[in-house]
Amino acid sequence: MCGIVGIVGREAVAQRLYDGLKRLEYRGYDSAGICTVQGGEFERRRAEGKLDNLARQLAAEALHGDVGIAHTRWATHGAPTVDNAHPHIAGPVALVHNGIIENFKPLRDELIADGRKFLSETDSEVVAHLVAREVENGKSPTEAVATVLPRLHGAFAIAFLFKDHPDQIIGARMGAPLTVGYGEGENYLGSDALALAPLTQKIAYLEEGDWAVVKRDSIQIYDRANKPVNREIVESGALATRIEKGNYRHFMQKEIFEQPIVVAQTLQSYVRPFEGKVALPDFDFDLSTVNRVTIVACGTSFYAGMVAKYWFEQFARVPVDIDVASEFRYRQPVLEPGGLALFISQSGETADTLAALRHAREEGQTIAVVVNVPTSSMAREADLLLPTHAGPEIGVASTKAFTCQLSVLAALAANLARAKGRLTEDEEREIVEHLREAPEAMNQALNHDEDIAGMAHLVAPARDVLYLGRGPDYPMALEGALKLKEISYIHAEGYAAGEMKHGPIALIDDLVPVIVLAPSGPLFEKTVSNMQEVRARGGKIILISDAKGLAEAGEGCVATIEMPEVHPLIAPLVYAVPVQLLAYHVAVAKGTDVDQPRNLAKSVTVE
Repeated sequence: MCGIVGIVGREAVAQRLYDGLKRLEYRGYDSAGICTVQGGEFERRRAEGKLDNLARQLAAEALHGDVGIAHTRWATHGAPTVDNAHPHIAGPVALVHNGIIENFKPLRDELIADGRKFLSETDSEVVAHLVAREVENGKSPTEAVATVLPRLHGAFAIAFLFKDHPDQIIGARMGAPLTVGYGEGENYLGSDALALAPLTQKIAYLEEGDWAVVKRDSIQIYDRANKPVNREIVESGALATRIEKGNYRHFMQKEIFEQPIVVAQTLQSYVRPFEGKVALPDFDFDLSTVNRVTIVACGTSFYAGMVAKYWFEQFARVPVDIDVASEFRYRQPVLEPGGLALFISQSGETADTLAALRHAREEGQTIAVVVNVPTSSMAREADLLLPTHAGPEIGVASTKAFTCQLSVLAALAANLARAKGRLTEDEEREIVEHLREAPEAMNQALNHDEDIAGMAHLVAPARDVLYLGRGPDYPMALEGALKLKEISYIHAEGYAAGEMKHGPIALIDDLVPVIVLAPSGPLFEKTVSNMQEVRARGGKIILISDAKGLAEAGEGCVATIEMPEVHPLIAPLVYAVPVQLLAYHVAVAKGTDVDQPRNLAKSVTVE
């Protein structure tokens, strides 16, 4: 997801704009740029690749001006080149844009027919030309923006700068987040509170269809009908200092090691240990009337939802459907009255998931949201908001957000089971005790970091890797494969262990590492049976299990990773650690960009 920062300041803003972009690096990007207005002229610097390249340009040619906009771009339309980098300039207008303009082609054709020249391949430049044409025809900046916005189809957050009106920035949002910040004698605009944290703690979140005129001494917000509106000004709570890696080599490594504490913090909001109860935040519907749960998410969050499906059906005996968000609406799902639609997202802004949420609401579903940003779009539209407390996650590959999601989903499963009369007090107390054991068990798993690093060389040379698991360990196999793909660029697939003989076993030879997740318990013997089928065909097995499981099945494996023996309820939280660490150390061995892997963005705000 691209990043936007804008400042209407009292002094030169280039350095602060650059610092704001540094705070947004975690989102993923492939080019960056800054534009300021000075003496009735635009000054602009853009660069491909990392922000260091932009910094070198700024050092060689300083940017002046006390009003400016800045952007990190993740390529959608057009390759990651300097010409396609933002900000874009069209005559009297400069622009930065997150998202996608779905109808850019007919708009571009219209503008070309009108004699306008394009310098990029992007959909974003179309918007700059549309507004520029209105300004050149005599409209004020606010009139021009109000005229153009209804013509745009898609998802966007946009900030406009005007050469002949150097005292303002105009921002607009539709389907992508945008925030305004209130300062002393200057005001701001950014993709999120984190971008503005060193500048101000007083912010307001623009709502869907809002646009805002940001000046030094005022911010006027308009709704989609162009009527002035007031949006609540809140304290952001974002850290005023940029998040640092500390003694860790990468943010991902740091975030893996933060998991015991953030899972503990998250569980504190849901577990009442002295009462032996699982609690939820306040909500105003009857959970006992829920007759079906529909889970919708993307990527890692989808795998958290797959684990939750096992829990909901096992504990509450409520049927569960689960969909990838990008497919949900298009299969025309049957959503019956009395259903709970559960959406899982780290950012709360994922475009596919947000669109699915709105579809489910239109179909009469009660909406629950598990999210790490309690001020996000999804959070604001939920009937039941279930926040995680992972803190900012900078690494693009999700780690601590995932295990915090699992913690919340386990608590929700227990609460639903209690509401349905499927859980006795003693059983609920037992669940509480097991959940409270999870952070310490995760700490024990982290103690094997050096052992896992030592076996990275077994996986790093591979072209293909398979992960196997049964029951809730099947989605963990999928998650392990995803992590390896994301940051090491090795092709990896996760399978339900029993499915191996139905096709994938044809891939097995002595060049294919097979990672098996098999905690001791009711499914252990069947998983090991499938593992033996792999071994008989020359597969190189890395077995992840507890001491009991390794004693029984570890012989003949090329490597083993010992986990603490835990209750099956919390096994997914504990077994997330070794698959994350293995992916991390393999990526380090291969020399890839762990925190910002190629082609990936932290949050996907276009469909």
